[in-house]
Amino acid sequence: MHSPLALVRDPSADLDALPRAVEPFDALEHLVGVNLARLRAERQLSLDALARASGVSRAMLAQIESARSVPSIKVLCKVAAALKVSVAAFLRRHATNGFEHLPAERSTRVVSANGRYSARPLYPDAEPAAAEFHELRIAPLHTEAGIRRAPGTTVNLVVSEGTLEVSVHDQRQLLATGDAIVFDADQPHSLRNPGDTEARAFRVTLNAETPPRWDVPAQHEAREGRHEARRATPHEAAPV
Repeated sequence: MHSPLALVRDPSADLDALPRAVEPFDALEHLVGVNLARLRAERQLSLDALARASGVSRAMLAQIESARSVPSIKVLCKVAAALKVSVAAFLRRHATNGFEHLPAERSTRVVSANGRYSARPLYPDAEPAAAEFHELRIAPLHTEAGIRRAPGTTVNLVVSEGTLEVSVHDQRQLLATGDAIVFDADQPHSLRNPGDTEARAFRVTLNAETPPRWDVPAQHEAREGRHEARRATPHEAAPV
């Protein structure tokens, strides 16, 4: 009913556009300092001018930019208000010019083994993201089963061309061009193109904020499974 789970890279994609290896995160001091210097430069503010606008001393601002000090939340809030940005702007890993260009001709596209479904990431995929943004292409009369995600993961999908039928459990919803749908991605779901032309859609996946205690290593899970099996009586099945 749907293509195999094995995925292959689009052979037409530029090899240089393959995802970069994940590098260790920069030190927090460096990240905040680089972003502060960039934001200040974009606004053509001197350290003295920013100090006057924020109420944070020039010496403290210089220490932050040179990665010699990690500011408190209170200090960051003052500087953010003076720069008219969110505090989160100091923690983003954008390029030094404040954005990252993702040219279409250099993008990677993950294609199903039969070539009838593809997904192109529209966000930098070199590091984990709280939200994932993809462009989807579904061939005529093709059904693609969705991958069930962790509880709390939400999908927002909008059809840009053609029609799509979205199935969540036993519920089905037909979407025309421009229609959107939101659903929990921890449920069984699938996409079907009922038309005779390719359908396109944009999908935003908001990943669940999984508590650390849920992050159980595979070896630990296997060990716990064996312990449960030993504890089970002859008439009880081990927990799945």
